[in-house]
Amino acid sequence: MLSVKNLNKNFKLYQKPSDRLVEFFFRKKKHIIYPAISGVSFELREGESLGVIGPNGAGKSTLMKLLTGLLILDEGKISIDGKITGLIELGTGFNPELSGEVNIRNNALLLGMTEIEIADRFKDIVLFAEIGSFINKPLKVYSSGMLMRLAFAVAIHSNPKCFLIDEALSVGDGYFQQKCTRKIMNFKKNGGSLILVSHDMNAIKLLCDKVLLLNGGRCMELGEPESTVNSYNKLLAGLKGAGDKYEDQSKKAGYGTLRASIDTFSFNGIKNDTYVFKSGEKVSLELRVRCDYNLDDLVIGFLIRDRFGQDVFGTNTLLHNYPIKVSAGDMLNVMWDFNLNLGVGKYTLTVALHLGPDHTIECLHWADAICTFDIAEFDGSKFIGICCLKPELIVHK
Repeated sequence: MLSVKNLNKNFKLYQKPSDRLVEFFFRKKKHIIYPAISGVSFELREGESLGVIGPNGAGKSTLMKLLTGLLILDEGKISIDGKITGLIELGTGFNPELSGEVNIRNNALLLGMTEIEIADRFKDIVLFAEIGSFINKPLKVYSSGMLMRLAFAVAIHSNPKCFLIDEALSVGDGYFQQKCTRKIMNFKKNGGSLILVSHDMNAIKLLCDKVLLLNGGRCMELGEPESTVNSYNKLLAGLKGAGDKYEDQSKKAGYGTLRASIDTFSFNGIKNDTYVFKSGEKVSLELRVRCDYNLDDLVIGFLIRDRFGQDVFGTNTLLHNYPIKVSAGDMLNVMWDFNLNLGVGKYTLTVALHLGPDHTIECLHWADAICTFDIAEFDGSKFIGICCLKPELIVHK
């Protein structure tokens, strides 16, 4: 459906605007070449979805603009079988002085829809956007959330073969984000292809079949979502990776600067790679932490993910308002007691040490999926969904 081969896009960077005139009139080079995209290749089949992730400045938005034709390639080839529609920059293709109704028609025409198609789908677009009487008001009085609703509604109803989304959904409210997610998943089921750029790793793992990790305009990794997202977390932590792997049970799949490290972990005092618990069962998670340096703001935490890689629950000592200061040579025992009020299925446990409020400041030790555990159902734990809220039922007549 979409084939991308060896894309390259360079930009000329000038120190000051006048350098452009000097270069033009005096034929003296005053710019440097910035490689925004270098040698990127991938393929996307019908019904397949690709996530694009990477730090700021990695080239994600440039790639999307190349795919939609907003920028011209320097080198490479893009082959597309069908119409490609992009929700790249919020408000692109809209006139703030015109009403929502007029903008729907104008934007739909830009997306390649015919007048007959616009007339047939206009009511569906308005109903999906849910902006009420604002449909007759100029866009300059719209909030960013309302503008996103209108833009998404028009784009998805243009029936593209491939739909590109670049962070646009991040401005919507929770209800409309869920509505868009359902629409996108239905779009995929009907054979549509999706390319999603996002810093929301849960959305990436939920909606994407494979993930492209960009850094400095280059492809660092192209693979399944879980492993590629883990590589992205490592990249954010500023790590090299090769020398930070571990062999023993508690530190497998681990990386970090190792100024402090997780020595052992256990559930209910038992060290295993796999566990089986009943839904609602009370457990004790214990971590033993080795400190090799003096640290003033050590944070210790854990994260539970389901079989799709979605974050189910996570916490850490900072969220508990428990500051930790350690000296070189200290050993810490940290324990959490909690009930596993989870739905039946398979889960993984990730544990981590870092400094400050975020692991991107300095990741000391990140041990991803150090164990798996299964939640089994028993007679008193029947419910629908991923978690049990233990509601109290009261019926009045």
